[in-house]
Amino acid sequence: MDLTRRLFQLYWSSRRLIAPRLRFSQELYEELLKLYVKPDMTWLDLGCGRRLLPSWRSEEEPRLVGACRMIVGLDYDLPSLNDHRTISRKVRGSISELPFRPCSFDLVTANMVVEHLEDPDTQFQEVNRILRPGGLFIFHTPNALGYLTIMNKLTPEKLKAGLIYLLEGRKESDIFETHYKANSRKKIDELARATGFEVVKIKMLATDAAFALVPPLAIPELIGIRLLMTAPLKPFRTNIIAVSRKVA
Repeated sequence: MDLTRRLFQLYWSSRRLIAPRLRFSQELYEELLKLYVKPDMTWLDLGCGRRLLPSWRSEEEPRLVGACRMIVGLDYDLPSLNDHRTISRKVRGSISELPFRPCSFDLVTANMVVEHLEDPDTQFQEVNRILRPGGLFIFHTPNALGYLTIMNKLTPEKLKAGLIYLLEGRKESDIFETHYKANSRKKIDELARATGFEVVKIKMLATDAAFALVPPLAIPELIGIRLLMTAPLKPFRTNIIAVSRKVA
């Protein structure tokens, strides 16, 4: 633990020097949720997994959940669903066939889920079906043109589990197949028009270095991230947060 702490300290010192304006994309996603979640809302979190926010935001998660009238978590992976402690109303189900009546929710969210969708046309239509007119669909997902996504696609399958555990601490049971079929600004616009949504905003974001605990790699990665934060390289930033509204 002492070595890990020292590596983090070294990374944060380097980050403050190289990319002082950089913010973690999960932090920005949380801020956006706080902006849109209202007390009278019914909210569905798709692919809710084990938590709504990252583990280090566990204290804030109950406050966010309590900010709406009702929240439901949906996931197909039963072990993950059973391990979720913040959302009390949980449903095992598929995004392709959501087990809810039409116009049941005011807000649907998905945090690092859209990249796993194999048939986003059908799945976006399902989200539209269960939203009330004017309801919002907010999701946070990797950018298909980002270097982390490209690196993930190029990594041999037999090496992925070990690499993800090393960099993110996720076990193999928490790693799911990715397709990246709705992971660019152009594709999100196309899907929105085809499935009854209008795009409210799309944010292209740079996020923290994947190699934060590997100093020889973290420094050049931070330099690359600093370049991504410039306007010309905006399309190649690593993450996307999209907000779409169901057309009445």
